[in-house]
Amino acid sequence: MVLRDGEGSGHPAVDAVLRSLANAARLAPAEQIAEYEAAHQVLQETLAGIDR
Repeated sequence: MVLRDGEGSGHPAVDAVLRSLANAARLAPAEQIAEYEAAHQVLQETLAGIDR
Protein backbone atom coordinates (compact mmCIF):
# COMPACT_ATOMS: atom_id res chain seq x y z
CA MET A 1 0.00 0.00 0.00
CA VAL A 2 1.31 3.40 -0.91
CA LEU A 3 0.10 6.37 1.09
CA ARG A 4 -0.45 9.57 -0.81
CA ASP A 5 -0.83 12.99 0.73
CA GLY A 6 -4.08 13.16 2.65
CA GLU A 7 -4.54 9.39 2.70
CA GLY A 8 -4.04 7.05 5.57
CA SER A 9 -5.43 4.22 7.58
CA GLY A 10 -6.82 6.54 10.21
CA HIS A 11 -4.44 5.20 12.82
CA PRO A 12 -1.18 7.16 13.30
CA ALA A 13 0.93 4.14 14.32
CA VAL A 14 -0.21 2.12 11.30
CA ASP A 15 0.40 5.06 8.97
CA ALA A 16 3.92 5.43 10.37
CA VAL A 17 4.58 1.73 9.76
CA LEU A 18 3.37 2.01 6.17
CA ARG A 19 5.68 4.96 5.59
CA SER A 20 8.62 3.10 7.13
CA LEU A 21 7.95 0.09 4.91
CA ALA A 22 7.86 2.31 1.83
CA ASN A 23 11.21 3.78 2.89
CA ALA A 24 12.64 0.32 3.63
CA ALA A 25 12.15 -0.65 0.00
CA ARG A 26 14.96 1.77 -0.83
CA LEU A 27 17.41 0.14 1.59
CA ALA A 28 19.84 -2.67 0.94
CA PRO A 29 18.25 -6.06 1.67
CA ALA A 30 20.34 -6.59 4.82
CA GLU A 31 19.11 -3.27 6.21
CA GLN A 32 15.48 -4.02 5.36
CA ILE A 33 15.28 -6.82 7.92
CA ALA A 34 15.44 -4.47 10.91
CA GLU A 35 12.76 -2.23 9.38
CA TYR A 36 10.44 -5.19 8.74
CA GLU A 37 10.97 -6.52 12.26
CA ALA A 38 10.23 -3.11 13.78
CA ALA A 39 7.11 -2.77 11.63
CA HIS A 40 5.94 -6.21 12.69
CA GLN A 41 6.42 -5.34 16.36
CA VAL A 42 4.48 -2.08 16.08
CA LEU A 43 1.61 -3.77 14.24
CA GLN A 44 1.46 -6.56 16.84
CA GLU A 45 1.35 -4.01 19.65
CA THR A 46 -1.29 -1.96 17.84
CA LEU A 47 -3.51 -4.97 17.26
CA ALA A 48 -3.07 -6.13 20.86
CA GLY A 49 -4.16 -2.69 22.03
CA ILE A 50 -7.32 -2.89 19.96
CA ASP A 51 -8.28 -6.19 21.60
CA ARG A 52 -8.17 -4.65 25.08
